[in-house]
Amino acid sequence: MALRDYQNDLLQKLFKAYADGYTAPCVVLPCGGGKSVITAEIAKRFTDDCKTVLFLVHRRELVEQIYYTFIGWGVDMSLCKIKMVQTAARRLKTMERPDLIITDENHHSLAKTYKKIYDHFSDVRRVGVTATPERMGGVGLADVNDILIEGVTAKWLIDNGYLSPYDYYAPAVALPKFHIRRGDYDQHEINAFFQDNVKTIYGDVLKQYRRLADGKQAICYLPGVEVSEAVAERFRESGIPAAHIDGNTPKAERDRIIADFRSGAVKILCNVDLISEGFDVPDCECVILLRPTKSLTLFIQQSMRCMRYREGKRAIIIDHVNNVAEFGLPDTDREWLLEGHPKPKGAAPVRTCPACFAVINMAERTCPHCGFVFEPERRKKPTKVLDIELIKYNEIERVRAFKSPQECRNVNELKLYAQVHGYKPGWIYYQQKSRGWLNGQGRNRNSKRYPCRAV
Repeated sequence: MALRDYQNDLLQKLFKAYADGYTAPCVVLPCGGGKSVITAEIAKRFTDDCKTVLFLVHRRELVEQIYYTFIGWGVDMSLCKIKMVQTAARRLKTMERPDLIITDENHHSLAKTYKKIYDHFSDVRRVGVTATPERMGGVGLADVNDILIEGVTAKWLIDNGYLSPYDYYAPAVALPKFHIRRGDYDQHEINAFFQDNVKTIYGDVLKQYRRLADGKQAICYLPGVEVSEAVAERFRESGIPAAHIDGNTPKAERDRIIADFRSGAVKILCNVDLISEGFDVPDCECVILLRPTKSLTLFIQQSMRCMRYREGKRAIIIDHVNNVAEFGLPDTDREWLLEGHPKPKGAAPVRTCPACFAVINMAERTCPHCGFVFEPERRKKPTKVLDIELIKYNEIERVRAFKSPQECRNVNELKLYAQVHGYKPGWIYYQQKSRGWLNGQGRNRNSKRYPCRAV
C-alpha cells in the first residue's frame, strides 16, 4: 500500500502546519482524490506512535465502511475509535482524551454537536477532510479550523488519469421558483411538483437515458421517496432493471440492492440523498440529477459520483434540473477561503429599470430617474415542464448565457466572457481592477487564486 505523490504532498503540508503551530487544519481534496486513504494514513502514523485517534462521522453506515478501510491500511484499531458525532457528544464524560481528532466530511463541523466535542477536548489537535470547505450560503470554517490545506484540483485529477473525463448534459431552461427553507429548496414543494410531473421532469428521464447513456450503470438522485420509487418503477416498466433505496431502507435489503447494482442485475439505482458523502457504492458510468439543490457540497458529491477512474471510461452526467447553472461544472476551479464567501457588507440588492435601464435599489417601487412604476412580484406556482432535449454543457456555453459581466465570478469566466463578446485583454484588466481582484482584497494566507467563488 502506498500513497500517490499528491497525497503524500498533502500529508507533508499537514504535518508542517502542525509544526508551525496550527492545531486544527482542514485538508481539501476533490471527490475521488482519495480522502479515505489519506485519513487512514494519518491515523496509522499516530497509532504507530502509540497515540490515540478519535474519528468522527455523521452517518451510522459509514462506521463499518471506514473501519474496514483502516484495518486494510494497517491502523491499530485498539488505539483508534470511529464514532458517530451524535454518540460521541453524548458520551464525552466517559470518553478518554484522544491525541488526535479526525473529522470526516468536515464541512459539517460547524454544527453544535461537533463544537461540543471540540470544546470538550480543546487542547487536542484536530484535522478535518472535505471536498467543499464551506456550509450552505458560502459560510466558511474559520470558527472550527485555523488553516486550509488544499490539494490538487479536479481538473488536475482528470488530466493526470485519476478521475474520468465526462460529458455534461442539461436543459436550456430555468428552474421553477421554489421557496427556500433552511438554505435549500423546500423539499416538500419540490417533491409535490415532481410527483405531478414524474414523466417529464425537465425532459423525459427514460428517453434521455436511452439517448445519452443506454445500457450504462447509473445512479439517480431524487428529492423524495415517492418520486424516487416512481422513477425506478418507470424504468422497470420499460424493461430496464431499477431499484430504489433511501435512509430508511433496511440494511439487509440495501446491501442486496447495492450488490445487484454491482453485478449489473440492477442498472438504475434511485436514491434520496443517500449515496453522496462518503457512501461506498460500486463504480458507475452515469449520474442522473433529478434533485434541485442550493448546496454546492451536495451538487459536487452527487455529480462526481460517476467520475471514478477506469481505463477507457467517459462518464456521463445528465442534469435534468439544471443545477449546473447554479454551480458550474463539477471540475470548475473554485476559490476556497477559510472565512467563506460572505456577501459584501452594505451592498443592497439592485435591479434595472426596464424603461430607462437605470440600476436602482430593489426596495424602490418607482424609478427615481424616469418614474416607471414596478408591479409587485407575485410568486407563480411551478408549472409542468414539457418534454425537452438536453444539450451538452461546457463552460463557455454557460458563460455565453450570462446577461452581464457582473455574473462572472472569477478571472477564467471573465476571459471566457471577453472571448464570447470579442472584448480586448484591457477589458479583463479593468474588470479585475474595478472588483478589487488585483490588490488582493479578500485573500488570506491560503489563497492561490482570485477571491471570488466560481459558481
